[in-house]
Amino acid sequence: MSNDRLRDAMMRKGLTPAILAEKIGVDPKTVERWMTQDRTPYPRHRREISVQLGESERYLWPEALSPERATQVARSEVVQLHPRRSAVPDDLWHRLLDQAQERIGILVYAGVFLVEQRPRLVETLKAKAAAGVTIEILLGDPTSTEIDLRSKEESTDGVMAAKIRQVMRYYERVRDVPGISVRFHNTTLYNSIYRFDDDMLVNTHVYGFPAPHAPVLQLRRLAGGDLFDTYLESFDKVRETSSSAWPAEVAR
Repeated sequence: MSNDRLRDAMMRKGLTPAILAEKIGVDPKTVERWMTQDRTPYPRHRREISVQLGESERYLWPEALSPERATQVARSEVVQLHPRRSAVPDDLWHRLLDQAQERIGILVYAGVFLVEQRPRLVETLKAKAAAGVTIEILLGDPTSTEIDLRSKEESTDGVMAAKIRQVMRYYERVRDVPGISVRFHNTTLYNSIYRFDDDMLVNTHVYGFPAPHAPVLQLRRLAGGDLFDTYLESFDKVRETSSSAWPAEVAR
């Protein structure tokens, strides 16, 4: 039985068995056996492979970690719990944004605070995109029933849709920027997600409270963990059902 997940991950990174073997210090035939015979590497090699491929150990070798070990690693992915979003240090937002080199993902209803508290956010995103960073911004569809319901839950009828239209005035400036995607979703969000490469801030949603007053999980992806990847999968599912914020836009 072959390990198709390992094979596919290597192909996506453009790595042959020989190249991966050289990077982690093993014989190419060993890598071939991991792929074609579904052999499980030693823990130290699993960690190295995960780093090289940008995939979690749990994904590549689902049976390799015991439930107890997987739970322990997932707990280690929690860097800090902030009691509310307003308690997240401003310099942390700046640092995560500045250090991102591959991907930035924003999943919110409106996220007005991002553009209001960071006047140069749009310019920063443009610079990041020019440097090769892929940027995905997912906003609530202001015409959807989900947005209307969210406003009612916060006792601010109609305000959420207005916030989205407000923030779109900022993102209009990245409409034609390659590498930046702004899309609408009509999902009922249980969390807002801010992803910066292998760091993530997860703003939980609490019924009846606006997001600034809800707790935030600060996560860092670890090779053997699946907590980060759980939220990342949620982000991806919302993106898959979203549509361009500019309907007439030709897909790039």
